[in-house]
Amino acid sequence: MAYVIAEPCIGTKDTACVDVCPVDCIHPRKDEPTYESETQLYINPVECIDCGACVPVCPVTAIFALDDLPEKWGNFTAINADWYAKKGIIPFIAALVAERRGLKAPPFSFLAAQ
Repeated sequence: MAYVIAEPCIGTKDTACVDVCPVDCIHPRKDEPTYESETQLYINPVECIDCGACVPVCPVTAIFALDDLPEKWGNFTAINADWYAKKGIIPFIAALVAERRGLKAPPFSFLAAQ
């Protein structure tokens, strides 16, 4: 189970979570070219080791374990995965997340394009 960054991060992009992540799975960092243009931060669901270190440091309570993600923000699972998939990092994660959610098919846009 990975963690997901949801709507409260939009416009905030506080990087305390980036600083505490032991596996560097939260991006973009402030030193990355896409930091300024992105509206939020994203967790790589493949690299995340489920340590939860990012959760208590988030000042806007935007980070949730996949199973604890509020239904109203369910689409942020796809938003996080899509960000990495568009970079060619995780083209298979949609199937894993869909399976965990009990969905018949992955609801991610990047799979439809393949």
